[in-house]
Amino acid sequence: MRKSTLLRLSAGSFAVGLALAASPTLAQQTDLEEEDEAVAQDAGTRPQPAATDAPAIIVTGSRVTDPNLRLSSPVAAVDEAELTLRGTNVAEQFLRELPGAVPSVGAQVNNGNGGASFVNLRGIGSQRNLVLLDGRRFVPADESGRVDLNNIPIAVLERTDILTGGATTTYGADAVSGVVNFITKRDFAGIQLDLTNQITERGDGEMYRAEMTIGANFDDGRGNAVLSVGYQDQAEVFQGDRDFSIFNVGSFTGTAGGSSATVPSYIVFNGPEGSVNGQINDEGTDIKPGGFSGVDLYNFNPLNIFQTPFERFNMYGAANYEISPAIELYSQAVFSKQTVSTIIAPGGSFFNTFEYNLNNPLIPDAIAQRFGDALGLSAADYEAARNTPFGSTLPDGTSNPAYRTFDAQVRRRTVEIGTRDSDFTTTLFNMVVGARGSITDNIDYDLFATYGESERIQRQSGFARADRLQQSVLAIPDGEGGVQCIDTSRGCEPVNLFGTQGNLGSQAAQDFVFNLTQQIIDQSSIGTVQGSVFGDLPITLFADSPVNFAVGAEYREFSTSQVSDEASQTPGAIVGAGGADPNFSGSYDVFDVYGELVVPILEGLPFAENLTLDLGGRYSNYELSSNEFTWKAGLTWEPVLGFSLRGNYQRAARAPTIGELFFPQVTGLDNLSQDPCAGNAPTTDAQLAAVCIAQGAPASIVNNGLIGQPPAGQINVTTGGNLNLDTEQAETWTVGFIAQPDFVPGLTLTVDYFNIAIEDAITSPAIGDIIRGCYNSDNLDFATNTNCQLIERSASTGEIAGAQNEVRGVLLNLTNLGRIQTDGIDVRVNYGSDLTDDIRLNLNFEGTWTNENRFQANAGDPNSLFRDCVGFYSVNCNVQPEFVFNQRTTLSFMDDYSLSLRWRYLSGVEQEPEDIADQGPAFIGDSPVFGEVDFTQIPAESYFDLTFQWDVMQNVLFTATVINLFDNQPSVVGSDIGSTSFNSGNVFPSTYDPLGRRYSANIRFSF
Repeated sequence: MRKSTLLRLSAGSFAVGLALAASPTLAQQTDLEEEDEAVAQDAGTRPQPAATDAPAIIVTGSRVTDPNLRLSSPVAAVDEAELTLRGTNVAEQFLRELPGAVPSVGAQVNNGNGGASFVNLRGIGSQRNLVLLDGRRFVPADESGRVDLNNIPIAVLERTDILTGGATTTYGADAVSGVVNFITKRDFAGIQLDLTNQITERGDGEMYRAEMTIGANFDDGRGNAVLSVGYQDQAEVFQGDRDFSIFNVGSFTGTAGGSSATVPSYIVFNGPEGSVNGQINDEGTDIKPGGFSGVDLYNFNPLNIFQTPFERFNMYGAANYEISPAIELYSQAVFSKQTVSTIIAPGGSFFNTFEYNLNNPLIPDAIAQRFGDALGLSAADYEAARNTPFGSTLPDGTSNPAYRTFDAQVRRRTVEIGTRDSDFTTTLFNMVVGARGSITDNIDYDLFATYGESERIQRQSGFARADRLQQSVLAIPDGEGGVQCIDTSRGCEPVNLFGTQGNLGSQAAQDFVFNLTQQIIDQSSIGTVQGSVFGDLPITLFADSPVNFAVGAEYREFSTSQVSDEASQTPGAIVGAGGADPNFSGSYDVFDVYGELVVPILEGLPFAENLTLDLGGRYSNYELSSNEFTWKAGLTWEPVLGFSLRGNYQRAARAPTIGELFFPQVTGLDNLSQDPCAGNAPTTDAQLAAVCIAQGAPASIVNNGLIGQPPAGQINVTTGGNLNLDTEQAETWTVGFIAQPDFVPGLTLTVDYFNIAIEDAITSPAIGDIIRGCYNSDNLDFATNTNCQLIERSASTGEIAGAQNEVRGVLLNLTNLGRIQTDGIDVRVNYGSDLTDDIRLNLNFEGTWTNENRFQANAGDPNSLFRDCVGFYSVNCNVQPEFVFNQRTTLSFMDDYSLSLRWRYLSGVEQEPEDIADQGPAFIGDSPVFGEVDFTQIPAESYFDLTFQWDVMQNVLFTATVINLFDNQPSVVGSDIGSTSFNSGNVFPSTYDPLGRRYSANIRFSF
């Protein structure tokens, strides 16, 4: 490999970092003049390197590896020292706090966590950014193609590069909003042991982490091998253990709320001659008066969690060996086994409609009479039906004319069973083998292949099986004073959904219906082969440096499958488990060829210390979607020493994932607080009533104003893949400058404007778009309003909720009709100075101002809003503050001690104006739970972390961190104003810290 390149690389790495955008997290800064001197001394020499000099630096955003590049795309970096200061344990933990990111699924997502954590750069979707390990693709978690950040080996990370902006030309599809590139330590020699313990001030959420890394050089430095092993364990934090989340509070009422699946049960039955609608009284004898207004809703908050339990075993290995200057073999392997657990409140019979028999002795007499009256039975018919000791068939085999059944919802929370738990166990490996070396003195090559597999097994417990519950509620007298199932097959025992707390049924009955385990297995694999040739061309323009190039080809194949047990893949078969998980499989492959040129145009001239052109192109042949040509063009201009201008334009693309193409249609849950068809509104508006009825609601329910608001603020939504999807098209561009003024030694300032626009975006409508497009439009006609046709209601209650096999709810179909637009400014400032001989000051700042983040699901539909979510929250918008920054101040004393304060700031946000127009403003006033509140806004928030670091001795480093120093509590906004995954426990726990002050201690032994 070229010695000049390698020496310039090692000596000029700091200058490269500044050119890319200096790391906002460096604990110490290298003296720039010393680095430039080293470059000058070493330039032009080309002795062959030892293996410890190789490989060349990984330059995120380019396949060209010359370290002196002035690349036009800004790259931020988070180094190992910063991760230690923060007490970071998983990669998602620090990535969600990037100013240019919006929290995705992570440890604070419980209901909606599929056992993996992701990153969402720029807030335009975690499927639109690419996660790499050492510049290579890593095995994805599932059909989404996204990488689970829980599997990234933190202990061996040297730094993490974050390029925000299109990088499709360099890395292929998926890199529309940017790239996160985890860079591992190279040629590590020695032993490093890290031990970490973390706990909240309230004594919960404890976390342990232990990792050991061992590395050695061999054969006189021609080879190196590294092995790292680790273990991590993290405990749950319950919402009931925080004052602000003990009670579930309605975002639009300000009062304690919850679910209408209660104890005792809430009954919904509409018969031909009347209805039974209300909660069973505390004695379990009759229905309480007052209908829905008299229901004691079930508070499900206390048993939900703010931090998911997590356990991980991981191994990392890497080796390289130089056979000759022309051939160096290398390999890398990652193994991880982890379990993420989610815990949600006890299940039961929710909005499922089951068949009940009137002669079931477990139905209280007064309630049975109400059913009989609603059915219109005469006194004689009721007595015969209520008192027959038999089912539909008499002992002689003939039909029983007295036997009567009816379909009803008996919403009963089965607290006797305990919580509903899902354990997601992922076993993953990812391997790399390759060869690199020199073709000539000026040209190198790199050829590698990767293969990875991920298997995630989900095991569910605490859920009812619908068929067994149906079997168990059809019960008759056993002739001995007891009760038995009519159908006694499978060992059926009667379950009493009409019973008060503690009277659900015998242990045998509970085991029959609830104590069963469901299993879903997701498997994904990725294989890639890539070869590239790069180096210097014998071409110069008006500069001394030659033109740098890289050309290459890449083939990758991605496959995924899901295999579920019969219950899990059947819609509605598992009660309270969300959508079904049907079996499916899919695969695709893609072949790419690419090329890049970095052209130094001018050097060392007045007003042109450096002028460099950055060009690239990639042609991608997709198996399942249109072929694409993507390209980039950038320019870096350094008119005077210490000041550079840079700009970059890219034409990017993203092919649909396997899930977006193949995943079957499934019905799950999301949030909506206000249903336009609920209550009395349809009784005074004939057009509205007609639409509600056309959507499936019974006319008697609609015309009598009996549709309830969404129970627990949740509705059914149906999603799935679409084989007709094609590639998204994106235009991204950045422009900015880097300043390192001589008159302020140690200062680096970078400012960059970014702009990302996506056409033909693969999107599904926002819930608010469909609700608004139907009920708030000028065309309230089901036959001609397509938005109204995307809403299906329960045939028994008229709600947009119900059993998943009965009510599809809001249909969120994927199309290529969307468009996305976001832009803003990134600012990074680094400053380091020696205050005295023994005291050094480092100041680091990184901030992002986001001007807009617009999303439109259907650019051709006037009712589909081009909504801007910056500074707002709602069911349509996850929280994205307009301005976010991280600032760190570090004082180092005598090279042995340091004290570091990190300040994280998030500007205030408000309820989305379009959401106010659709649902009305959230609650403002005197809440019985919280006092005076304003749920329409979340004020600006500042978090401070204080870290003390001590070099105890040469080989021992101790780090203690107080996270959330002032124990800030999140602002409450209720539990149904945002999406289910991110609005939980009355707050937005992924954005605003729900855990409070906590303490982290790490000790590192290095030998």
